[in-house]
Amino acid sequence: MESTTTNKVTPFLMFTGRAQEALDAYMEIFDDAEVVAVHRYGPEGPGAEGTIMHATFRIGDQVLMAIDSPPVHEFDFTPSLSLFVACESEEEIDRLFAGLSEGGVVMMPLSTEHGFAAKYAWLSDRFGVSWQLSLPLDFAAAG
Repeated sequence: MESTTTNKVTPFLMFTGRAQEALDAYMEIFDDAEVVAVHRYGPEGPGAEGTIMHATFRIGDQVLMAIDSPPVHEFDFTPSLSLFVACESEEEIDRLFAGLSEGGVVMMPLSTEHGFAAKYAWLSDRFGVSWQLSLPLDFAAAG
């Protein structure tokens, strides 16, 4: 049987009232980011009016989705699942680290000392989303 749909794996970020703030921050931090679509809760709910029922956005070639969950859950984001960003320049990794770490938690500081990358950092941003930023070793060889 031939399938008429394409299976894709898309990161889906669940916020509790801060999805718009996160989208705004990611659009500012990443040069190649754009909001593709946003659907908001209306006065009939079930979420607070104006919060995000479903959003699709893109960073580079990666499509992501986000929502504001009406119920508050006992769980949140965890660093055991992170968004990995392969940076193309030292300027880019420095800029992304500065923007994403502001108000967040740095788990591995931005450094050239890790050995597996020319420069690397691991952090959770102010929304709790975990990011790994890497400048590949071949950058150092080419630079």
